[in-house]
Order: sequence, then structure tokens, then C-alpha cells
Amino acid sequence: MSSARPIRIVSIAHPAVSRDAGRLRYYPLAARPDIDLHVVVPKVFHQFGRALHADPPDDSGLKVHILPIMLDRAGPMSWYLHVYPGLRRLLSQVDPDVIHLWEEPWSLVALQARILKGRAALVMEVDQNILKRLPPPFEAIRRSVLRNTDHVLSRSPEATAVVRARGYRGPATPIAYGVDQATFFPDPATLSQPRESSGLTIGYVGRLVEEKGLEDALDAMARCKAPISLAIMGEGPHEGRLRQRIAELGLSGRVTIRGWGAPADVAAFLRALDVMILLTRTTKRVREQFGRVIVEAQSCGVPVIGSQSGAIPCVVAEGGWIVAERDPDGLARLLDGIHADPATRLLKAARARDNAMARFTYEAVAAAIASACASAVETRRKAAAGVPNPRFA
Repeated sequence: MSSARPIRIVSIAHPAVSRDAGRLRYYPLAARPDIDLHVVVPKVFHQFGRALHADPPDDSGLKVHILPIMLDRAGPMSWYLHVYPGLRRLLSQVDPDVIHLWEEPWSLVALQARILKGRAALVMEVDQNILKRLPPPFEAIRRSVLRNTDHVLSRSPEATAVVRARGYRGPATPIAYGVDQATFFPDPATLSQPRESSGLTIGYVGRLVEEKGLEDALDAMARCKAPISLAIMGEGPHEGRLRQRIAELGLSGRVTIRGWGAPADVAAFLRALDVMILLTRTTKRVREQFGRVIVEAQSCGVPVIGSQSGAIPCVVAEGGWIVAERDPDGLARLLDGIHADPATRLLKAARARDNAMARFTYEAVAAAIASACASAVETRRKAAAGVPNPRFA
């Protein structure tokens, strides 16, 4: 799209409190000459029992606005209730062409943006891949926001189907999560030859909840003929039950559990693995939306064993193996086979790295956002000029 000035975008994104994680996707977007980017993040955000304080807004080349929020810990919807009291003033000052939301469409901040957007187009990222009726007033909020959304950036075909079912009629563009290649990189010593070990080390990074299927991994280990060890990094309400199951199966000497770490700690943890696992169990409320740790592991040259839940098979691609959900017997057979075949494990590791570099870069994420925003602005321009929109024909 040609324009006399860059497209002015305000992106509202609670994950961008951290410059070592959520903010990284914005640097290549801000570097584009056709984009004037402003990122809005909360001063303090509470998630999974942790208080996340925003990193300073002095990022080179990136305009970050740190604003206080309200209602960030209220109600059953957790962080989907927060709003920015200072958002009206900021939008009046910036006068954006596009408001981009890295939030779900039923959130109060999405409704706030819809109400305050003025002339701006609305571009929404969506992850939710299970169609379910939300309790009042969230269903009404979702429908209102989607009716006023100009372009959707979707994490999966299932997520697109959900917003379509709730009234969205506009264009939808796929968008993945990116991986920080400066942090998540391979151990050169393991790229061309297997790790020197008689056993096989598998690992998991994430929340310790029943739906992540870690008990399936423990049960598989107990049935394996090969010496398998499991390293876990994470925290959550299921930790006590996991420790109990570890003891019941006599695996205490082969399983370790440690708490959360910084991104560099996660990368070092992943590089010490032979294989990473993500064995999500699909339920009425849970279906894996993406699995960001998959691409972090693959960027480190570590292949992934994933379940068939949600987006996992698509994200893993050729960089690992897919197993049925809740199938410890099948997983045990696979682990024994991987242990017995180091050459195939090396091949999968190389394909994992290739998959991450080809599909999950921050440049690819930035390109998707830029394209969607440009499309939304062009659609608005044509509407102002009286050109019929086929979306409503």
C-alpha cells in the first residue's frame, strides 16, 4: 500500500511487559519504514500467581507506553478483565490508523479499544480454538468486538472457525509465535553427533497441570526397557500429585522438578535434553492452542514428541514425533525406539531446527501483523471513498 506517511499502529499487549519475551516480536515491526508503532503494556500484570512488572520503556527503536491497569485480578475470567484508565488520552494523542490487540476478543480491554478506537481500524489476534458459550457479559463483548474488527490474525484454523461461528465475517491471516534465536540456539557439540550418554533424557517446560499429560510420560517411563530420565521445569497445582506418582512408580532417581527460570535458563535447560515432550490432553475446556515451547526447543535443535491435541502436530511438523493422547504404551514404544536409533534422532533434531528457522521467526510475525494492518487501512480507505466491501455484499 502506498501512503504519504507510515501506518500508525497502537498495539495493546499485556505479554509485552517483558523485553526478553513478548516485546521481542515488535522490534522487527518497529524497524519497518512503513510502520509507526506504539506498544501499550500494563505497569504490573498478574498471571499464574506471579506479578510481572513492566520492563522500562527505553527500548531502542520501539515506542513503549507503560500504563496502569484496573481489574487485573478480578472475577472468574482472571486477566481478561483488565482495562487501561489512561487509554483514551493516549489514543487521542497518537491518533492511530490501526489498533492491534494481542488480547482475546471477549476481554474488557478489547471492548475498551472497540469503544475508543474512533477512526482507527481494529486488528485482533485470536488463539481460542474451542467453541463454547461464554458467561455474561463476555459472549456479548466477543460478538460486539468481532462485529467491529477489520482483520483477524489467527493462530490456527480452529481459532478462525471459532470467531467465524461468533459472527466475524472479515479476512483472517495465519500468525504463529516467534522464537528468540539469540537466546534459543543449539549446542554445537550435539548438532552432528548424539549426546554421550547410555540413556535418553526427555524434558518438559510449562505449567504443572493435569491437562499437560505428564502422568502419561511417567507411566511410559515405567514401561520402557531403555533408561529414560525426565527433567521438568515449571510450577503449578499438579506438582504434589506428580511427585506422589513419581514415588509410586519408583522413578524418584530419574525425575527432577525445578521452578520457572528466565528465558536464558529455559534455553540452557532445553539444550541439555535429547527430546522435549508436550503431551497435552484434550478436554472440553483445553485444546493446545500453539505450544510455544515446541518452537523454543526446536530452535535449540531439540526434537519434540507431541500429542495430537490442537495445533501441536502442525507446529511440530517434521521436527519430531506425534503420539496419541493418553497412550503411555505407545509412548513407551516410541521412547525405546528413539533410544535405539541415534541417527534418526539426529535427523529429527536437524529438521526441528529447520522448522523453527523457516516458520517461527519474529520477522515472520512482524510481516503478518504489518500485512494485516495495511489491509485493514486500505479497506477503510476504500469504504470512505464509497467502494463497496464484498464482505457485506
